[in-house]
Amino acid sequence: MTSRERIECALNHQEPDRTPIFEYVLLSPVADRLLGRKYAGDPANWPDVLKEKGWKNAVCQNAVDRLDLACLLGHDMLYATPNPMPPRPIGNRPARATPAQEPSEDPVERMRRRNRNAAQSPTAPPDDSLFIYTCIQEEMKHRCIDLPILAPAYAHGVWTDVDLMQTMLLAPEVAHEHFHLATKHALARIEKYISLGIDQIGIGGDFAGNRPLISPQMYRAFIVPEVRILSRRIHAADRWAVNASDGDLWSVIDDFLLNCEVDGYLEIDRHAGMDLHRLKGSYGERVTLYGNLDCGNILSFGSTEEVKRHTIECLEAGMGNGGHILCASNAITASVPLSNYLAVVEAYRDMFALPALQLKN
Repeated sequence: MTSRERIECALNHQEPDRTPIFEYVLLSPVADRLLGRKYAGDPANWPDVLKEKGWKNAVCQNAVDRLDLACLLGHDMLYATPNPMPPRPIGNRPARATPAQEPSEDPVERMRRRNRNAAQSPTAPPDDSLFIYTCIQEEMKHRCIDLPILAPAYAHGVWTDVDLMQTMLLAPEVAHEHFHLATKHALARIEKYISLGIDQIGIGGDFAGNRPLISPQMYRAFIVPEVRILSRRIHAADRWAVNASDGDLWSVIDDFLLNCEVDGYLEIDRHAGMDLHRLKGSYGERVTLYGNLDCGNILSFGSTEEVKRHTIECLEAGMGNGGHILCASNAITASVPLSNYLAVVEAYRDMFALPALQLKN
């Protein structure tokens, strides 16, 4: 079975030859050590790569590095974010705007200003910011490989946005305008992704920690209808819509998955109580579950043996009629030792009788 066939089986709730695997976000130093060089896809490394190679070649290196990691680790798909824009020549940089008036202490007024700015800003992302996807596709064609791509159009989160959450209570019409504008911009990004042949599109956005930051009623009123608009446009183009948020979502899970009409659930937060076995039993026939290796705790602080057990448990919880793609619950960052990440790979490859990973010296 090819990687594309394996992913499509998972999304269509059919049994693949093995559980597909990828990594949502893989950063330095793990990525650097796996590649044997600075990973161009890590924002922390971007200034050095840009200085060394120039913008176009740096973006192409970003694509090469992502594919090198995927091929090395045996991944079945890729997650890629838009790339940084080309640096502006010094003489062409816009002058810093002078505020027309003193900042308001009223959160509603600040949201009104944000809405006015959003309404006046370009809707579609600039083409230069999407060059990474062309580079990836060209590099895959050169290597004769075909990995589905997941790209982000997250626009409806509320995480840390205190002004927005206060406005949802104090001036609902202003908050609704914010979310309508977010949908407009997300749709423009989605249209670009569709034209580029992107297979899966991430939508939604963070709105929970140990519990949702807004009430189920507010989530249902403000966010669900907007995310559903995005899902329907993605489905009309015969692509896959993947909702994403960390945190404990049990109180809104039907809305998050079913009423948003999405195909997948990403950032499944095990530490916050989102149990894969329970999710699989309740939603596994309708929604594909991405995860849920606990990157913030077990992968970061567990022993290699604990990590291997956790990986096997996660694979077993997700099995049955497809519907599961193995990855971490969020990002593989500096908190995750290389030995623990390699323990995930080893446990996965052992379970499916795949050859051992061969790292470069």
